[in-house]
Amino acid sequence: MPVATTEQYAAMLDKAKQHAFAYPAINVSSSSTINAVLQGLTEAGSDGIIQVTTGGADFFAGQSVKNRAGGAIAFARFVTEVAKAYPITVALHTDHCPKDALDGFVFPLLDASEEEVRAGRAPLFQSHMWDGSSVPLEENLEIAKQILPRTHALGQVLEVEIGVVGGEEDGVSHEINDQLYTTLDDAIATVEALGLGEQGRYMAALTFGNVHGVYKPGNVQLRPELLGEIQAGIASKYGTDAKPLDLVFHGGSGSTDEEIAEAVRNGVIKMNIDTDTQYAYTRSVAGSMFSGYDGVLKVDGEVGNKKAYDPRAWGKAAESAMAARVVSATQQLGSAGWSGK
Repeated sequence: MPVATTEQYAAMLDKAKQHAFAYPAINVSSSSTINAVLQGLTEAGSDGIIQVTTGGADFFAGQSVKNRAGGAIAFARFVTEVAKAYPITVALHTDHCPKDALDGFVFPLLDASEEEVRAGRAPLFQSHMWDGSSVPLEENLEIAKQILPRTHALGQVLEVEIGVVGGEEDGVSHEINDQLYTTLDDAIATVEALGLGEQGRYMAALTFGNVHGVYKPGNVQLRPELLGEIQAGIASKYGTDAKPLDLVFHGGSGSTDEEIAEAVRNGVIKMNIDTDTQYAYTRSVAGSMFSGYDGVLKVDGEVGNKKAYDPRAWGKAAESAMAARVVSATQQLGSAGWSGK
């Protein structure tokens, strides 16, 4: 199926919220990892979200040049073409974009989508993230207020981060401390600034102890019940339905099934998957190299085995390994089997 239209993406998010599941939003950095995501979503019968960071976009453009906006556009056009052959629907998203990267990443991508729409075509992306976690909340929301009208005019969804996700991802890093927990006052300030959809749809990455990267159980204290408390507080203050906010779960590696399930029950409709799929892909490559070293290397003057060192050989195995982790994510989040329903 083609990449989702903005209307289809909105319907996807509505369906997830109505039926209490979440979509995996998987970071990619190459055509091979894109194919792995499409394979995994298809095997699971799940729609999903494919996303790219600033660093991922840099890699798409080529490591010897600085053209992350061009890399992100290349990513979007590649997925848009190859996704037509798969029986599931995907949306395209740009992940963490801090303040110093807006001019070189999100803003030119909005320009490009506006140009597409003026030409009678669909925007290149269905959603974008502005990551204001490293600036004061007031400034974070002020910048979000400037971006939201542009995404709204394109039918896109804006993602904002309210609070701080610890750890590091593509150069955006934060300490692990009490700032990892969004407060109800933070959420109220967000609604006061951005509304509840009337100014444009947005998703909020509220933080409840989340940490990017790999951590062992017990290193941080996740409190997914905090999301329910914030949802209830907003509903009470503004007289809305029980879960007024569309929520995003960042930094989920190492979370238990119950922690993920509780976050989804409390309104999470998108969960980012990056570390685990990176590892699944690379672990397969390492296995291919170590177990077949005498084929992939020309050892002791031998000629090796072209069928072993052909990148397609170990690349296909790596894609399938990453696809399996994608399937697992859809099962954890409850999106498996929902495509087409």
